[in-house]
Amino acid sequence: MTWALPLLAAAAPAPEPASWTDPTTGHRIVRVDDRPGNYGLYFNYNPFTPDGKRMIYLTPEGIRVADTSNWTTKLVLKEKIDRLLFVGNRAPIAYYSTSPIGNEAASTVWSVDLDSGERRRIADLPGGRIASINADDTLLAGHRELAPPPAAIAAQGNRDPKTGSPTYAANGPDGKPLPFAVAKEQWMAKRLAAGVPMEIFTIDLRTGARKTVTRSNDWLNHVLFSPADPTLLSYCHEGPWQKVDRIWTIRTDGSRKTKVHQRTFQGEIAGHEYWAPDGRTIWYDLIQPMGVRWLASFDVVSGARRWYALRPGQGSYHYSSSPDSRTFAGDGNDEGKYISLFHPRPDTNPRTRDTLDGETLIAAGDLQTERLADLSKQDYTLEPNQHFTPDGKWLVYRANVEGKPAIYAVEVAKAR
Repeated sequence: MTWALPLLAAAAPAPEPASWTDPTTGHRIVRVDDRPGNYGLYFNYNPFTPDGKRMIYLTPEGIRVADTSNWTTKLVLKEKIDRLLFVGNRAPIAYYSTSPIGNEAASTVWSVDLDSGERRRIADLPGGRIASINADDTLLAGHRELAPPPAAIAAQGNRDPKTGSPTYAANGPDGKPLPFAVAKEQWMAKRLAAGVPMEIFTIDLRTGARKTVTRSNDWLNHVLFSPADPTLLSYCHEGPWQKVDRIWTIRTDGSRKTKVHQRTFQGEIAGHEYWAPDGRTIWYDLIQPMGVRWLASFDVVSGARRWYALRPGQGSYHYSSSPDSRTFAGDGNDEGKYISLFHPRPDTNPRTRDTLDGETLIAAGDLQTERLADLSKQDYTLEPNQHFTPDGKWLVYRANVEGKPAIYAVEVAKAR
C-alpha cells in the first residue's frame, strides 16, 4: 500500500553552511548540520542516492537530505522515525522503520521516494532490525532474536536520543562507574554467553514476504548484501572479538555458509568488516598478538587475500574504500584522532612468491597516511563513521569536536 504525501512546501533558499580550512591539515571542512539530535548512518550503510547528488540523514523532526554539490539541506519527510536505514541502489528511495518502543522491538518498515514524497508500507516486523538492501533493490535483509534476552542484558545498548550513540553503563568492584569501553566489553560478553536464539531473514520488496536464511544460538549481526551480487550476504558472529569466529558469508537460500577469516593465533581478532565497491572483496580490521595490525581483505570469488600493515597512528574504528577502490579512509581512534586517507603500497618485490605448494599466499603491503580532518577534541564514544561521497571528492563524518554532535564533510583534495 502506498501513501502519496504532499511534498513539503518550498522554503526560502537554504543558507550556505559554514566552512573553513582545517589549520592542521589544509583541507576544507563544511559543517553540514549541527541540529540537536542529528544522526548519520553507520559506516557501512549507504546514505547516498544512486546519482550521488543527495545524502540522507536523520533529525528528530524526520528525514533530511543534503545536496552534495553545496551541502545545503532540507527536510523531505516530517515523521517520527525509529531508525533511518539506507537509500536503495537503483532509485532515490530511502528506507526507514517506525516503532512505538524501539531497540529492535516490533516495527514497521517503510520506504519514501525522495522525489515525489510517496511513502510505501513494506512489512511489519515482530522484532529485530533491517540492515541491508540487495544490489537490485528486490530484497531487504536483517536479523532478529527468536526469544528475549535476559532483562538486564536487554536494557543495555539503547541509543542515546541526543547523540545516537549506544549507551553502556556498569560499576566496578569498588562501586564506581566503569569507563564506556570497559562497560561495553562486559555487556557484550554477557550478551554472547546468553546464547539467545536468532535468525537472519530477508523480505521481498515486491510482496513483503519474509524468509529465514539461517538460524543460530550465536549472536548474529552486521548483515550486509554484496553491492554486486543480489543473493550474497555477509554477516558476523557478534561478541568480544577474541571469543568469536566473526566474519561469514552465506547465500540468501541458506547455502554456501563460509568463514571469511580463520584465527591462527590465540587472542587474534578480526572485525568491522565491510564490502568494497566491487561487491566481491570484504575488508576487515585484523589484530594479531604483540600489537601486529592489518587492514585485511578476502576476495569471495577467487579466494585471494591481501593484507596491508597498519603502522602506529593508522588505527581507526572503521575503514572504508573509495568508490574507485584506490584509497582507504579511516575515522581514527584515541591513539590518532583524525579523519585520514590511506594510500596502499603493495609489495612489488620481484622475489615475492605468489604460491607455495600450490596454495595462494597472502599478498602484503603497507599504507601511506594523508590527514584530512583534525579530531583532536573528539570524544570517541561517538563514532565518526566516515563515508566517501560517490564521486570520491568528500568524506562525510559525524563528530563532537565543537562540543556537540554535528555532521561534517571534508574535501579530499587539499584547499588551494
